Amino acid sequence: MTDFIVAIPARYAASRLPGKPLRLLGGTPLVVHVARRALAAGAREVWVATDDARIRDALQATEVRVAMTSERHASGSDRLAECADIAGWADDALVVNLQGDEPFAPPAGIRAVADTLAYTGAEMATLAVPIDDAATLFDPNAVKLVRAANGDALYFSRAPIPWHRDAFAQSRDALPAGQWLRHIGIYAYRAGFLRRFSQMPPGRLEQVESLEQLRALEGGHRIAVALTPEPFPPGVDTPEDLARAESILRGVDQ
Repeated sequence: MTDFIVAIPARYAASRLPGKPLRLLGGTPLVVHVARRALAAGAREVWVATDDARIRDALQATEVRVAMTSERHASGSDRLAECADIAGWADDALVVNLQGDEPFAPPAGIRAVADTLAYTGAEMATLAVPIDDAATLFDPNAVKLVRAANGDALYFSRAPIPWHRDAFAQSRDALPAGQWLRHIGIYAYRAGFLRRFSQMPPGRLEQVESLEQLRALEGGHRIAVALTPEPFPPGVDTPEDLARAESILRGVDQ
C-alpha cells in the first residue's frame, strides 16, 4: 500500500461562501467532513493548512494535525508548501492535495491519485472522469483535459478539448463517439516538487486559462492522469452547493 500524507488547504475567506470551512453540514463543519475522508483513505498523516484559529479549533477533537499558515497565499499549493516546511516533510514524502470543499471525496479516489504518482514516477498526478453530456463539455467551469498514450496530461482547458471538427460543425447538442475527460481537482506530488512548484512564476498559459496546473506543464513537468475509481460528487462552493450537499448527506444516512 502506498504510504502518503493528505494535506487540506482551508482558507477562511471565500468570496462566494465566506467562512466555508466552518459552514455546517449535518451539524459538522465542512472541513471536518473532508478530514474524515482523508483519514478513511488510509493516509499516514492528515494535515489541514489554514490561516484562521477558528478552523484550528474546530479540528481539536480529531486526529488531524493543523499548520497555521500565512493569510497572503495566492493558492492552495502555496499554502501547502508552507505546511510542508512547518511539518518538516522529507522531499520524497508523497503528499495528496485534497481540496477543503470536497466533503464526499471517495477514499478510493484519494488512494488512487497517490498510487498513480508512486507508480508512474511523474512529478504530479491527478484524476479525471469521462464526460457523457455536451453541456459539461461546453461549460467553462468544468475543466477538460487530454492525455498522451502513456496517460500523461497533454493539456488542461476550460474550452472543449479535443475539438471534434466535423461533428461540432454540424451540432453541439450531443457528443459524437469518443471520450472526453473532465478534470477532478485533486493532486499528488512529492514534497520536494511541491516546494519547487510554489517558487515557479505563473506561466502564460496558467494566466490565460486561470488553471494553476498549467504552470507545471509549461515548465516541462509530467502530470500523470488516472481515471477515478469512484465518482467525486461536486464540491461545495456556494450556498446552493451547501444545500445540495445536505441533501446528499441525508441520502447517505438513510
